[in-house]
Amino acid sequence: MGDDQEVKVNENEAIIEKLQLGRNTIIKELRKLIVGQDEVIEQVLIALFTGGHCLLTGVPGLAKTLLIRSLAQILEINFNRIQFTPDLMPADITGIDVIEEDRTTGKRIMQFLPGPLFANIILADEINRTPPKTQSALLEAMQEHRVTTGGKTYQLEEPFFVLATQNPIELEGTYPLPEAQLDRFMFNIVMDYLPEDEEVKVVTSTTSNYQPDFTRVVTGKDVMEFQKLIRNVPVAESVARYAVQLVSASRPTNPNSPDYVKNWVSWGAGLRASQYLILGSKARALMLGRYNVSINDIQALALPVLRHRVLTNFFAESEKVKPDDIVRRLIETVPKPRA
Repeated sequence: MGDDQEVKVNENEAIIEKLQLGRNTIIKELRKLIVGQDEVIEQVLIALFTGGHCLLTGVPGLAKTLLIRSLAQILEINFNRIQFTPDLMPADITGIDVIEEDRTTGKRIMQFLPGPLFANIILADEINRTPPKTQSALLEAMQEHRVTTGGKTYQLEEPFFVLATQNPIELEGTYPLPEAQLDRFMFNIVMDYLPEDEEVKVVTSTTSNYQPDFTRVVTGKDVMEFQKLIRNVPVAESVARYAVQLVSASRPTNPNSPDYVKNWVSWGAGLRASQYLILGSKARALMLGRYNVSINDIQALALPVLRHRVLTNFFAESEKVKPDDIVRRLIETVPKPRA
């Protein structure tokens, strides 16, 4: 091994150690305030460390906003919260051009005032409460990591990470995200009610004067290094093929799909789902101290990756079959590769 290669290996090992330490410390810090949502936190960190975006779905009062705000406090990166409302306009989040007078020359010039999108972590609170025009402005920034206004393009600061929340029970006066826009989100993470003992802990801590002090452990530069390193994690051809087969089995147009998919699914997951399954599994493996992706990693992330990409039809709705039910059956029925 050459000297340069040895230095590179040592650098990578240091980054891996920092990633694993950062993951463990972030979870430990969040547990000071967030009770019983370890799986949700793990999935949010996977998205952050791979450069993906998350949609958090859950009824009010499950600490969706608190989780994201607390995560931003632990990370040494900029954070902005945008409350999405029906009257919110695209310029309200991207920024606007204003006319200012140059004091030295007396001439009037156009000056761009950046909007709240210009931060590292964006909390898009209740994204389904704003019209499609404003949703599109956010989703364009998610995809391109830039904003175009007044004929000029402005690059967003890296890392750029969007965590959007939506309430699934109150649909009146909302604008549900179209399926093509939902596909921009790496994960759709569902937050559910807590068990009784954990809910007692939440009630006790939130009705006291307890205010935790968070230790900041990860910087924006660290996150960028994590994102580059994760892409170097090897994936066996058999594991990658399993991920693709799992995704393609969700498509009713695939002749090899199970009968329940053809009966209940109107549209299956696309190529992005396969990509996110592999990328997320690389991050999960590294965060758990492994240097290769396993079938268990793929299966562990199948629900958050696929649930918003599998569209059910009328027959599924009449039989009260949810996308989660279909994804779980796919995990059970799609054959694993032989060792």
